[in-house]
Amino acid sequence: MDLKEEDILGDKIHGHWYYVSKGKAMRSFLGNIKANEVLDVGAGSGIFSRQLLDHNICQSAVCVDPNYAEEKEESQNGKSIKFVKSIDKTTQGLTLMMDVLEHVEDDVALLKEYADTMPEDGKILITVPAFQFMWSGHDVFLEHYRRYTIEMMEKTIRDAGLRPVKSRYFFGALFPVVAVVRFVKKILFNQGKIEGKSELKLYSDGVNNTLIALHDIERVSLFSFNKLFGLSVFCLCEKV
Repeated sequence: MDLKEEDILGDKIHGHWYYVSKGKAMRSFLGNIKANEVLDVGAGSGIFSRQLLDHNICQSAVCVDPNYAEEKEESQNGKSIKFVKSIDKTTQGLTLMMDVLEHVEDDVALLKEYADTMPEDGKILITVPAFQFMWSGHDVFLEHYRRYTIEMMEKTIRDAGLRPVKSRYFFGALFPVVAVVRFVKKILFNQGKIEGKSELKLYSDGVNNTLIALHDIERVSLFSFNKLFGLSVFCLCEKV
């Protein structure tokens, strides 16, 4: 999660359709996987760790992000959630990298850094933005280096010494609309130049709830087998 997005949404982030829907997809994708403690890399406010704690998928969480102003520990639903700038070793059975790898120039090196010291039975859940042709001002604003296909993400995983377990696209319900809007903007307005601007917005309760319901339908229908299209790639991987 990017701290820039937290600045835009403020305390409304926990009810925003994007983070609610992505959190539900994350929990669905994990299935029966649970961990005593989760490591959340590039966690920002720790919204996804908090969701895992609230749903008893883990009993404690460590959020690591070099951009934190200070290190601290909080309680989430009676469970420990720590915020640190760095760690020496990956000891957790489950690691989250939710929209992290697109922010670094060498994605393989970052993934390998955490994978090399993780437990033999450890797993990493990764999400990244999908399809380079969907590049927009939002990517520029968030300082992304790239967008991925499933094939690209799985190659990165293998290059880091890990094995892909499963991969899917999500936010497929909005994909056609967003693709058309971004195409029109590029052709009619940008003329080849894309300026950095966030596309994340607050919506009325009605629109917000409708978008959550739309992605609930996608999650229970299309998500389990969607390897064709979407705005995000979900990948679960483990040590070889």
